[in-house]
Amino acid sequence: MRLDTAAIRRGCPNCEIRSFRHLCGTELDHFRNAAKADGPLTVACTQQAAQFTHEIGERPGGITFVNIRETAGWSRDGANAGAKMAALLAAAAIPAPDFPLVTLSSDGIILIYGRDEAAIEAGRLLADHLDVTVMLMQPADVTPPAAAVFPIVKGKIRNARGHFGAFELTIDDYAQPRPSSRDRFVFEAPRNGATSRCDLVLDLSGEPPLFPAHDLRDGYLRADPRDPAAVLRAVLAARDLVGSFDKPRYVDFTPSLCAHSRSKLTGCHRCLDLCPTGAITPDGDHVAVNADVCAGCGQCAAACPTGAASYALPPADTQLQMLRAMLLAYREAGGTHPVLLLHDGAHGTPLIDALARHGDGLPANVLPLAVNELTQVGLEAVIGAFAYGAEAVRFLLRAKPRHGVTGLLQTIVMAETILAGLGFEGRRVTAIETDDPDTLADQLTGIGPLAGLENPATFRTVGKRGDLLRFGLSELHRLAPTPVDVIALPEGAPIGAITVDTGGCTLCLSCVSACPTGALRADPERPVLKFVEDACVQCGLCQSTCPEKVITLTPQIDFRARRAQAQVIKEEEPALCVRCGTPFGVKSTIDRIATKLEGHHWMYPTGDRRTEALRMCADCRVIVMSEQQFDPIQDVPERAPPRTTDDYLRQRENKD
Repeated sequence: MRLDTAAIRRGCPNCEIRSFRHLCGTELDHFRNAAKADGPLTVACTQQAAQFTHEIGERPGGITFVNIRETAGWSRDGANAGAKMAALLAAAAIPAPDFPLVTLSSDGIILIYGRDEAAIEAGRLLADHLDVTVMLMQPADVTPPAAAVFPIVKGKIRNARGHFGAFELTIDDYAQPRPSSRDRFVFEAPRNGATSRCDLVLDLSGEPPLFPAHDLRDGYLRADPRDPAAVLRAVLAARDLVGSFDKPRYVDFTPSLCAHSRSKLTGCHRCLDLCPTGAITPDGDHVAVNADVCAGCGQCAAACPTGAASYALPPADTQLQMLRAMLLAYREAGGTHPVLLLHDGAHGTPLIDALARHGDGLPANVLPLAVNELTQVGLEAVIGAFAYGAEAVRFLLRAKPRHGVTGLLQTIVMAETILAGLGFEGRRVTAIETDDPDTLADQLTGIGPLAGLENPATFRTVGKRGDLLRFGLSELHRLAPTPVDVIALPEGAPIGAITVDTGGCTLCLSCVSACPTGALRADPERPVLKFVEDACVQCGLCQSTCPEKVITLTPQIDFRARRAQAQVIKEEEPALCVRCGTPFGVKSTIDRIATKLEGHHWMYPTGDRRTEALRMCADCRVIVMSEQQFDPIQDVPERAPPRTTDDYLRQRENKD
């Protein structure tokens, strides 16, 4: 593999670059000496990472390993991959902050759910390691074992919920076997609604999974009972699941920022629609994220318009810093026509390795960046990549994803709409759904040179996704080939405006109190409704709350909104108290109420002094009633006395 150290130094000007041919062998002393120095250390080798880590143990400055061989050097274009190597090294040098952990505990209580002897055999294999219970569905011809080493019962799981270490199952047709069972199990009278709690579930029933996105549910193991190898793999996986285990707390949730609900009216529900595991549930005005169930797909954080849900592996601003470092280093090193390839470690990395070892490798202009989950990538990352000079972005997905990718596909559609509106021609953002390295190579080599930005942005940003997106959009708009002021977005986009039928608006300001982001505002001095488009997240709470139903959502990007002041949607003269002159309402509303009541309601005859009270503030209304001995129910017809049972009986007797 050839190293273009000159190009690498151009792309990483603030780093000391050293190259070796056999660092893990005869040149190992050079690594030991470098590890003794202070500061961060990056080693461009992942194959021997275990050896290097063992050599130095814990190092105060830390050590980062990055692969530039399979991702760059082992390629048909390897001789021209110097700029790409610089980009990979620059991205790896960005430190990722530590993330919080969730601890789950298991006492080894396992329920094996099956239909025949395969479940019992799995129980035998696990009996020495776990607390086993086997439950069989309709076991017609299953022979009882000679010795009852573990419980074997009958039942059908109606409902399952919970997580690793705390599963709860509702079981119908539950029954214990009779000890006298001879050639086949004979059970006692069954009952429905039995409950079982366990730490692990091994599903060998061959029925549909008990959980959505079952591959992501820790502690729920499932195998086809007709596949002995799959059953054995599941048994081996279950055997060691005893004790305490840490997993990342993937999502940091701030309830006060959530725009899910107000006054029992539903607004934003993007995360609820996208979560594949059911880890997100409504919880009053906001939602709740169960970190024990969350599998880290990140769709909630990518779609959250307010920043209430934020991803931790890494945070959105750190991910954007990696993209910035990668793309700017690539440009500084002399690279052209950069294509960003986003992939995960479980699927994308092996595919890229296979392409490097058995094919032509990645093209020199394709910059691979591994993320924890592709669905964690939000619109701010895609827009930021183009602002930093990327000419195309590709997401490398499985041919059959383990969970839904609806959120990512929506992000791609929005990005394509924005880029097309700003004059970026061609197919800029799309997904490559394949498990075949050759197909991946064909898709990447088919990306022709596309016009990019002559002078890409270099901005640095920190903060929530919403802030990153707004700033990235403004920078991309500033540099775009054909900038426009407004771009219409697909329905459901988290950016936009509202349209108000001002003729039907009564300025009740219910929408203002419901708006969770302050996009709708009032003035304490005058009856006025104002709107700040840059703060609107299209949650729909104003639309749901409006009693007159005169508000509609308009998904769009108005690039002028970032600098614009609050827009006055409707303003009217205040109603002044006829007694003291204090403003107390909307003049048109008070006039309309008085007109409807005067002469049309028994309490407000034409010319009556009670009508005048409608035009007074609350204080004056009370004062006038007290001074003039004002009786609001004067002239009310006398109410008929209530009728009792005796009255009805007496009426019946009189008829007889």
